[in-house]
Amino acid sequence: MSKQGILISFLLALATLPVQALERPFPPTAKRGAMSTANYPAITIDGKERKLSPGAWIRNENNTIDMPASLAGREFTVNYTENSQGDVDRVWILNREEARATPPNKRPENQWANQQAPQ
Repeated sequence: MSKQGILISFLLALATLPVQALERPFPPTAKRGAMSTANYPAITIDGKERKLSPGAWIRNENNTIDMPASLAGREFTVNYTENSQGDVDRVWILNREEARATPPNKRPENQWANQQAPQ
């Protein structure tokens, strides 16, 4: 087989790898919750109504962006972050494997990011 044939075979094999095989990098401050959508820009996390910040995004299990209206009537296990005003600004809908893992803000290696600054 020629070098070009080997290269093409390698690229085709690489292109067929599932996206899920790559671990999504969640920020160390990301929290875990159960989310459902309400009337935009409201969402519900763990039974409490929260507000999506302007420019917020929701990424699904395939790491593509979903519109809040397309998620109506369902509940998802998510990781999410908040902005300085307390609004939810980033949401990741988790697949089963991600949902079983320890939440980013509870991992020992991330505790430095979750410490409150002295008052």
